Amino acid sequence: MPRASKPDRKQIYQAVLTRLCERPEFAIDEIRESHGDTYLQVTRIIVTTLVRQGNLQQLDSDGTTRFRWKNDPQQFDVDPWVNAQIHGTQITEAPPSERPRERLLEHGAAQLKLSELLAILIRTGRVGESALQAGERIATRLGNRLATLPDLGREELKEFSVAVNEPAFCQIMAGIELGRRVASAMDDGFKARIRITSPATAMQFCLDQFQRLAKEAKQEEFHMVTLDTKNQPIASHQITVGTLRNSLVHPREVFRPAIRDAANCIIVVHNHPSGDPTPSDQDISVTERLESAAEIIGIPLIDHIIVAGEKALSIQEWRSGNRW
Repeated sequence: MPRASKPDRKQIYQAVLTRLCERPEFAIDEIRESHGDTYLQVTRIIVTTLVRQGNLQQLDSDGTTRFRWKNDPQQFDVDPWVNAQIHGTQITEAPPSERPRERLLEHGAAQLKLSELLAILIRTGRVGESALQAGERIATRLGNRLATLPDLGREELKEFSVAVNEPAFCQIMAGIELGRRVASAMDDGFKARIRITSPATAMQFCLDQFQRLAKEAKQEEFHMVTLDTKNQPIASHQITVGTLRNSLVHPREVFRPAIRDAANCIIVVHNHPSGDPTPSDQDISVTERLESAAEIIGIPLIDHIIVAGEKALSIQEWRSGNRW
């Protein structure tokens, strides 16, 4: 009679984790009493990992250490977690639609979340933590303090994620510095800017300045450009990403940077990924709402430009033939 084969490491992890998921709260000794010393060391390793990852909460009371699941353990997805521990969680194992690099190539860098951008820079993860998970950890820890990222040292970032080794740290810092230099070059380009004095010059400016938006963006994006007293651009600001509608483009979000820039007037621009710049009823409605707000605030909206592929359309010109 053939001997039964010994369970492999994956089967052991699955058996131990399934056992732990049966208890909302437990102590290692309780597991030992129920199942003996079988896989006791593996149990300790798994529990330590779950605590580090934030799935379990460690409770120390009266000299006894207990562990409590932070969420319903019956909902914990055992197989993916075990696969991550056994085989690692490299991004290459994820479906192409979920890989940051593939998403960047398909949708453009502007559509990626902060965690995905960081994952691309980190490149490789560690056993139990992929580059994407590392990016999510860093993004979560930063919260709304993204501006502090350039000032973090290597050890500080490594506290956020063990995947931030020396090459990853260097790549993140190089990416930040490259972004700074590109922004500076773009700002220099604004300084040598044209005067926007007609729908024609507004459309040409938007086609030049928002080429990526016109030709590559897969979703609608809404931007605002502030102008000085000579109708020369001061700066551009992304307001929203998503299908244009009144509830999404709030005047408060549009005019806040305009007030900060001490703008004399503004133009707004958004793209039509379809390639057809013809304005929709919603485009007209958003324009009229912003014009009403502009009249109250005292910073005129002089045009709303739609870019689509190689074409641009001025709503002012299309709507009424208004030449300013």
